[in-house]
Amino acid sequence: MLAAALQLRAPSGSVSLGSNLLLAPIAGWCELAWRITARSCGGVGLACTDLLSPTGLICGSEASYDLARTHDLDQPICMQLYGGDPETLADGARWCADHGATVVDINMGCPVDKVCKKDGGSKLMCDVPNTFRIFEAVRRALPDSIPLTAKMRLGWDEAAYEQGVPEALAVGLCERGAALITVHGRTTEQRFKGQCRREGIRRVVDAVGESTGRYDGTPAGGVPVIGNGDIKQPSDVIGMMRDTGCAGVMIGRGSFGNPWIFREAWALQHGTDPAEVAPTQDERLDTIKAYFDRMIEFRSEHHAMHVIRQKISWLGKTINAGHCRQLKDDVRTAKTPADVHAAIQRWRARRPDRAEQAADRSTDPAAAAP
Repeated sequence: MLAAALQLRAPSGSVSLGSNLLLAPIAGWCELAWRITARSCGGVGLACTDLLSPTGLICGSEASYDLARTHDLDQPICMQLYGGDPETLADGARWCADHGATVVDINMGCPVDKVCKKDGGSKLMCDVPNTFRIFEAVRRALPDSIPLTAKMRLGWDEAAYEQGVPEALAVGLCERGAALITVHGRTTEQRFKGQCRREGIRRVVDAVGESTGRYDGTPAGGVPVIGNGDIKQPSDVIGMMRDTGCAGVMIGRGSFGNPWIFREAWALQHGTDPAEVAPTQDERLDTIKAYFDRMIEFRSEHHAMHVIRQKISWLGKTINAGHCRQLKDDVRTAKTPADVHAAIQRWRARRPDRAEQAADRSTDPAAAAP
C-alpha cells in the first residue's frame, strides 16, 4: 500500500485524495499562490491554509480572509483553525464549511508563543480533556460531509512524551471522529531543533492502529496517521513511511526550493526513479514566473514584489544547481514586475559556463541561504 491515495472518513461519506502527500501549513509559505503553484508541479494530495483565527474569520478581518482565500485550482483544500474556545472554534468551522473547505483541521502543534498564549496550537496538548471537548464541539458544528482532522506534536515537553500524551490524544480524537491525524516528530519545547523523532510518530501510528484498526487505504479501514518533519528529499518520504508505518507524509520546508518534491516522492513510491520526473531548467523558471504572477493576481504587485525578493534564494536553489547569482541579484533589485519577468527571461537565454558556476559557489552568499 506504499503508493495508496488517502481516504478521509466523515460522518456521511468520505473524501478521496489524489496522493498521500500533503503540503504543510507554514506561515509565509502557504498562501493561495504558493498552494496552486505546488499543486501545479504534481503529487500534492491535500494543501492546507495558514493558521486561521476563527475570530478573525467571523469578524471579517481582511488578513484572515487573505489567508483563507481559495480557488477552483486549489482543491481539495484543508482550512486550519487555531484557538482554545470550543464555541469560537465551532463558529470558525462553520465559516470554513460555508467558504469552500474540503477538510477542516484543528492545529494542536504550533509552538509559536503568540498562538500558544491564546491557548491554541500545541497548548491544546496540555489539557487533553478540554481538547476533547473542543474537538467534539467543532465536529458537531461541521456538516457531516466534511472530515475533521488534527495536527499535533509529540507533547509539550519530554515528560509529556514519556507519559504517552501524544498517543492518548490521538486515540481520543479518533474515537471522537477524527478523519486523520498528522504528527510532527518533535515536542513543543524542541520547536524545530534536533532531529525529527520517527520512533515517536510510530508510537502514535501503533496506538491509533490498535484503537481503530490499521489504515488500509479504504474508507472502511482505520484512521490514517501522517508523518511530518525533516523531509528534504523524495527518499525521506520512503524512510518516514518505512520507519513509522504512517499512511502518508506532510512536507513543508522541503518544498520551499523544490515544489516538485511531491511528484518525485509519489513517483518513487511507485518504483520510478525521481530523476525521470524531475523538472527541466525551463520548467523551474516557468514555475517561479507563474508563482510571481499568481501573487499579483490574488494579492497585489506590491505584495508579489516583496515576497519574490525574499524567496528568490529558496526558489533559486534548484536553478542551475543553485548557482544562479545573477538571477537572484536581478530579482532582488527589480523595481517592477516587468523587471522580474525580464530577469527570468535573461537567465533563460543564458548558458553559464563552468567557470561562472564556480565563481557563484565561492562568492554568492545566497547560495548558502536557507
